[in-house]
Amino acid sequence: MKVHRLRIPGLAVIEPAVHGDARGAFYEEWNRARYAGHGLDFNVVQANVSRSVRGVLRGLHYQWPNPQGKLVSVTEGEVWDVAVDIRRGSPSFGQWEACVLSAENHRHYWIPEGFAHGFFALTDGAEVQYKTTAPFVADLDRAIRWDDSRIGI
Repeated sequence: MKVHRLRIPGLAVIEPAVHGDARGAFYEEWNRARYAGHGLDFNVVQANVSRSVRGVLRGLHYQWPNPQGKLVSVTEGEVWDVAVDIRRGSPSFGQWEACVLSAENHRHYWIPEGFAHGFFALTDGAEVQYKTTAPFVADLDRAIRWDDSRIGI
């Protein structure tokens, strides 16, 4: 597994070791000890699945209080995935990073607590799976407009 740290501290793109042959492929999707060995030590408490058709924009969502860290991956299709730093006092407050996640590239996007998250479906049938560090609580769900000029996505 390779971990690519991004410009904004805390964000990372993870590339699992994919073992493939004529029959298909296998990769380890989650291994707490292996992630912790790369400095990504978090507790998964909930797993979610979201399906979207091409052109659907989801987000930018966050939960406050009781923020969620998210390990995001795509099992079908492709999305452009964005995280925005909303940690008050952070030197990168209001800045964002994005990456393409797809069923073909097998990448995972680690988004720690303190970030808003959203994605744009680039293909029909985009299926996004994400593991969270805190349970979803509907009354704590918040959002930022994707086109907020102060963020400039």
